[in-house]
Amino acid sequence: MAYFDAASSAPLHPVARQALQASLDEGWADPARLYREGRRARLLLDAAREAAAEAVGCRADELTFTSSGTRAVHSGIAGALAGRHRIGRHLIVSAVEHSSVLHVADAHEAAGGAVTQVAVDRAGMVSVRAYAEALRPDTALACLQSANHEVGTEQPVAEVAGVCREAGVPLLVDAAQSLGWGRVGGDWSLLTASAHKWGGPSGVGLLVVRKGVRFAAQGPVDERESGRAAGFENIPAIVAAAASLRAVRAEAAQEAVRLRELTERIRARVPRLVPDVEVVGDPVRRLPGIVTFSCLYVDGETLLHELDRAGFSVSSGSSCTSSTLMPSHVLKAMGVLSEGNVRVSLPFGTAEEDVERFLEVLPAAVAGVREKLGAPTGGTVVDEEDVLVVDSLGKRCPIPVIELAKVIGNVPVGGTVRVLSDDEAARLDIPAWCEMRGQEYVGEKPAERGSAYVVRRLG
Repeated sequence: MAYFDAASSAPLHPVARQALQASLDEGWADPARLYREGRRARLLLDAAREAAAEAVGCRADELTFTSSGTRAVHSGIAGALAGRHRIGRHLIVSAVEHSSVLHVADAHEAAGGAVTQVAVDRAGMVSVRAYAEALRPDTALACLQSANHEVGTEQPVAEVAGVCREAGVPLLVDAAQSLGWGRVGGDWSLLTASAHKWGGPSGVGLLVVRKGVRFAAQGPVDERESGRAAGFENIPAIVAAAASLRAVRAEAAQEAVRLRELTERIRARVPRLVPDVEVVGDPVRRLPGIVTFSCLYVDGETLLHELDRAGFSVSSGSSCTSSTLMPSHVLKAMGVLSEGNVRVSLPFGTAEEDVERFLEVLPAAVAGVREKLGAPTGGTVVDEEDVLVVDSLGKRCPIPVIELAKVIGNVPVGGTVRVLSDDEAARLDIPAWCEMRGQEYVGEKPAERGSAYVVRRLG
């Protein structure tokens, strides 16, 4: 079985396992106590903090260990907003942030705060100008991920940090995906990360608050971790997290070259092997191990099951793979195809043979899913004046797009097709299909049920 979902959680690094087992015997006591066992635990905790701070590029007393990366995000944003409440309650986030950031933004807005969501381009990247224009006199905090978790696009963190610093606004960087590859550059103010993303154990997060940043930890005051993370420290897991971060950093430069070559191979060959595929994400400014593509006329969940049966563990941002039937907020913000979406994220040490075997298996898996979907059942196509109407109400991705593709040739050049759909994914996938197939997306019109998506045939 080839595990290709390291962006969700990387396999436990051998060094992490060794450090975890070794520290179980020494790190079980309360590090706040003065007796011998407590002193041993304190030494382990202090050493882990020093190692993690060196990897981040901060002072040891600026770094707090939390119970998860999500907790680090929640605590970091809440503390920064509270520390600057006299400035205002305006928060800036990008449209492609991790859900942990967007959930905090939603809660902040529901509590009366203001939120500006900065758009991204089709590659998933924000513009520095857009962040600069979003800054206001009452801006308390800006947030920006270092690299995207779904498509691998790296963000211009250093440049955004510069404009924020000039405006006197702290920038919180979610570095969960990138920290294993190297330090985050720029004059950022706060940083969060999660150990299981780089091969450490789950349940360990990092929160860094630079000296001089106004910060007021929220919740009951706790004597642990400078009052910023309540509860007894999981010292064995913290030691393993710091040890594995140091280990992956030592391998990162060489491994980045190797994994980048493998992902470039996937990016180049998938469109040649599989028709009607869109490879998404920035082709240059990207993490080494992530490549994402979407396949027209494919049910994402079915494709993932097919690949799983073939021995490959991958993930997807397709709306068909979620219980909400909503497309990935990242793919939606980028305006790219969401149906049949596949994210391949290679862990350290991925074998070239596994990538080659994936490229051998993928075409048949996609073709099999498309064949299983076949012609849609129950749909009706009728002439209405000079417009062809496709009734796809009650049908989920990718059926509306399949039905559109089957009838577009039945209208003359210049003629239009109106697709009726009540699936939220159609709002994203039909325009993306038009761009891929050289047709004109006219726009969305209201309908008695759902929406009508109008497409003009150009050829």
